[in-house]
Amino acid sequence: MAELIHSTTAVYMLASRKHGTIYTGVSGRFLHRIVEHREGLREGFTSRYRVKRLVWFELHHAIEPAIRREKSLKKYPRAWKINLIERDNPHWHDLFDGLLQEDGPLSNVQR
Repeated sequence: MAELIHSTTAVYMLASRKHGTIYTGVSGRFLHRIVEHREGLREGFTSRYRVKRLVWFELHHAIEPAIRREKSLKKYPRAWKINLIERDNPHWHDLFDGLLQEDGPLSNVQR
């Protein structure tokens, strides 16, 4: 199980609240990194501005394309990022709890 958690690669966006501060990140250890953000385990932007709500993510099979995607997202204006978030998550719900649900995108991690 730990191996699966550490090998899940994703590009993601966190927000402080709906239409609040947005952070775009990438990690080859997606769940681990999101927990770090949520718990404020690392100093930096997300802990300083209380950016903890997972509002968008995209899973990747390898870190290289994920990094390219993250870099491209960071170049887009804020309005474009808001549209991307609201396309699938119009109310900016925190998606973290749904990651490991039986039919969630990372349900295989539980097994």
